[in-house]
Parts: sequence; C-alpha cells; structure tokens
Amino acid sequence: MEIFTDFYYYSLNIESMQGKIKSFIFDLIFPKFCLGCQREGDYLCPDCRATIEIFSSHQPLKTKHLQDLYFATDYQNFLLKRLIQKFKYFPFLKELAPLASSLIIDHLQLIDNPPEFFKEKKDYLLIPIPLTKKRLKWRGFNQAEEIAKHLGEFLNLPVLNNVLLKKKSSLPQVELSERERKENVKGSFFFQNEKLIRGKKVILVDDIYTTGATMEEAAKILKEAGAKEIIGMVVAKAKAGSDRI
Repeated sequence: MEIFTDFYYYSLNIESMQGKIKSFIFDLIFPKFCLGCQREGDYLCPDCRATIEIFSSHQPLKTKHLQDLYFATDYQNFLLKRLIQKFKYFPFLKELAPLASSLIIDHLQLIDNPPEFFKEKKDYLLIPIPLTKKRLKWRGFNQAEEIAKHLGEFLNLPVLNNVLLKKKSSLPQVELSERERKENVKGSFFFQNEKLIRGKKVILVDDIYTTGATMEEAAKILKEAGAKEIIGMVVAKAKAGSDRI
C-alpha cells in the first residue's frame, strides 16, 4: 500500500504540472469571464464569489449508510447554480473544477472543529461517484472525479477511481421525485478491487446532495465491499426539486 501511495502522489505531481501548463495556454486562447458580472479574469470574480455564503459551521447529517456529510453551501444561490450547471451540462466547463473544489476547501478551513481526516491520513481515501462509460464519453469527464482530484491534493489523501463503478444507465436524477430517485439508482453501482478499501474510511465525493439517493446507494455498495465508514462530501446541499435546470 505504501508503494501504491508513493506512486500515486508522484503521478499526481506530474499531472498537476501538466494541467497548469494546459490551463495557462487555454486561458491565453479562451480568456475567462465571471459568471456573474462578466468581468474578465476568472469564472467568479472576488466580488461575485463573496455573494456565495460558505458555511462556517459543520451541520452533521447521518443516514443509514453515511456516517456524516460535509457540504460547503446551499444550492439556492443563483451563481452557485450557474457554476454547477455549466460544469455538469453544456458547454461542460471542466475548468470549473478548481473553483467548485475551492468552495469545499474553504468550508473545511472555516469550521471550528477540524474533521478527523485533517490529522489522521492513514485510514482515509477519496472515492468519486462514478458515471457510466456512455455518459462519461458524452460529457468528456466525470465532475465528481475532477472535484475529488483537487480535494485529494488539498487533504493529501489518495483518490481511487477504479473501485466504485456504475454499470446501469439511469435517468438524470434532476428530473425525478425523491421516491423515483431511489428506484432510479437502485442496483446502479458495483465494486472491484475491494481489498483497496477493506477497513478504510471512505470520503465519497459528488457535486450536489439533494435527496441523498445516489450517495446512499453508493455508500451501501462500498459498505458491502468492506469499507469501515463512509463520509459524504459535496459542494452544496439542495432541497428536493431545487436542483432542476
């Protein structure tokens, strides 16, 4: 496991350097404009970003399979909705991943009692909610995986993308009721390489938590694979129905 971890962080450093070079070139060709005021420079200028309230306290949420849930803000904010929708839907701005991740990081740094995974690294790892191969090909990237990469760098924790997989295509959750969402994701996930998570504490990463159906189903599968504990981590928590486009 130690060799795996060293190789992971070496690969992460190389990938990070390559990503910065690509980002620099991309910014020269396609400059960024604020999603709020259209000011050139970034996808959210400091003034517009300040309108997104980052929670300074942790609001515990425990479910049948989740030990807890960390969420940075409320999905009601107009700019936050725009950010997530442009990240997940056309034009699929993968470049929004660092910004989305930074909201979670800000929240983790603001809360009074730092989470255990700030100090204890040994038993923790990050796993993003996966997409089906078909949907991944259509979008070009998995938004949860991109968020997890940046969180992994900040928390100094490994990200595993080859354990939790999605085998069943399902309707977009955003279009369904709470009861329909639960039925829609039932049996969607499976696991492999369970030895990598047996006895570990998993931080399950996604963009939005609404009814919790997707994360609950994924957490159940990871528990069956031998994970000791599952903690959810998302950018924002939404009320049922408020995540619709």
